[in-house]
Amino acid sequence: MGNIIVNSLDYQRIQRQIKEAMIQKTIDVAEAEKLINELNSATILTPHEIPGDVVTMNSVVKISFVDSGKQLEFKIVYPNEANFKEKRVSIFSPVATALIGFRVGDLIEWMVPGGLTKIRIDEILYQPEAAGDYTL
Repeated sequence: MGNIIVNSLDYQRIQRQIKEAMIQKTIDVAEAEKLINELNSATILTPHEIPGDVVTMNSVVKISFVDSGKQLEFKIVYPNEANFKEKRVSIFSPVATALIGFRVGDLIEWMVPGGLTKIRIDEILYQPEAAGDYTL
């Protein structure tokens, strides 16, 4: 895993969400551990320091599956805001956990039911920090 970058506010909020979800048993323990490990290995920056090509919370990202070329576009949100029909994916989902902190152009290996696949971050259509929305 490469060095990922996480906004300090996102870091605190995600950690808090994980703790609450573990108490309520609404997160898979393995997914929680993966996300915690990813966060703990991250470079933590203030919202103002986040480069515009990094996937952060509330980012709208466009990804593609390297093998098939299939593209997806969605927003990474906190669990209570997730809505599949509105393309709002929870940070607790495996794909959001895999993407958070990585940059446009990065290739990420992701385990899907059919086995290991590679996804590429093609574009960030909206990133709160780049738009000056530092408290989202």
